[in-house]
Amino acid sequence: MINFRVPVLVIGICIGSIGGVTALADSLPSRQMVVETYASIAEAGYSDSLAAAHKLKSAVQTLVATPTAQALNAARKAWLASRIPYQQTEVYRFGNAIVDEWEGRVNAWPLDEGLIDYVSADLYGAESEENSLYAVNVIANKTLLVNGKSVDASSITKSLLNDTLHEAEGIEANVAIGYHAIEFLLWGQDLNGTGPGAGARPSSDFDVVNCTGGNCDRRSTYLTVVTDLLIDDLTWMARQWAPGGIARDNLLANPDSALLAIITGMGSLGYGELAGERMKLGLLLHDPEEEHDCFSDNTHASHYYDALGIRNVYTGSYKRVSGDIVSGPSLSDLVRAIDPILDTDLTAKLNRTMEAMSEMVARAEGGEAYDQMIGEGNLLGNATVQAAIDALIAQTRSVERIVSALNLEAVAFEGSDSLDNQDAVFE
Repeated sequence: MINFRVPVLVIGICIGSIGGVTALADSLPSRQMVVETYASIAEAGYSDSLAAAHKLKSAVQTLVATPTAQALNAARKAWLASRIPYQQTEVYRFGNAIVDEWEGRVNAWPLDEGLIDYVSADLYGAESEENSLYAVNVIANKTLLVNGKSVDASSITKSLLNDTLHEAEGIEANVAIGYHAIEFLLWGQDLNGTGPGAGARPSSDFDVVNCTGGNCDRRSTYLTVVTDLLIDDLTWMARQWAPGGIARDNLLANPDSALLAIITGMGSLGYGELAGERMKLGLLLHDPEEEHDCFSDNTHASHYYDALGIRNVYTGSYKRVSGDIVSGPSLSDLVRAIDPILDTDLTAKLNRTMEAMSEMVARAEGGEAYDQMIGEGNLLGNATVQAAIDALIAQTRSVERIVSALNLEAVAFEGSDSLDNQDAVFE
């Protein structure tokens, strides 16, 4: 079990004075130094994500070779562990085009899982007016029709998944690769709605001798190939943030633009993406399909680590999987030297968000999964999720104030109809 106890950060305000004049310059880090810390945390986070993906690959190889319940459980645990560092890197989206353009390869959701494997026709349906590949089931079919052309899928390869099927026909829900494709293969569909229980795929779905679900050899191949693709993608992104990498160099070339990237990532992830699309939308609809890690019931942890990633980049401190701390001059240091009241306010709100997220996690670890919390009629569960949403909104209002405090150009954060125009959600 993951320990979600939150250490509350206490950031002291220590500004010296000479002859009654506040010596701001003595405590003001350079913007370049702040950006260096930001890039170093990114490099560490993506490197940790890559290392965790390699551990996931090892567990997948064991499962494919020895498809037992124990091996499946170990692979699931490795997937859960891999989400911890990765979710903390999502704050690098929105402000960094190189990340936002790549993110759909590794964390795209929601997905039409019938593209990949068998599903429950009673709950999932057999077709969709919007998506001709809605239930095509690549694992069961060696010939597919994509964009009106016949595709040979007899061999499940990186090229088939990556180039032909992922977001095929321009439909974002055709997710063939990434964390959530792997999650579906390891857990299967969660058929419990807002009731207790996650996906319950049996290990025999990977057993070519005593196969359930059909096509166990192709399912094992798909799982192996999609895990390798995840490693490829994380390898590439970790390199972009290493010294000499494109992402790092682009930011260091213009520290003011880099500060805007940091602030944009904090505000857009916290407000439009996390508070809005990932949390409030599902709460409004009471819909378990609007759950980020929906097959594994890991959504509480996913949201927690997204929020932690926001606090990491503001405070300039990231705790690696190894336990080592990567830290340095931070945006918090910069704000505190210019506007200590704003820094104190934002730090307190970031801490409050983590407390609210921890309350949600505690509820999940106590036996009530996130999809149950957002269920209709669950007043306490709904209130727990809403408290985390409220905390995210409150912290974003303070994040907005950083822009003027640092005399930067105005920035617009990602919004969400679920927060800004709720009538549109129900149209």
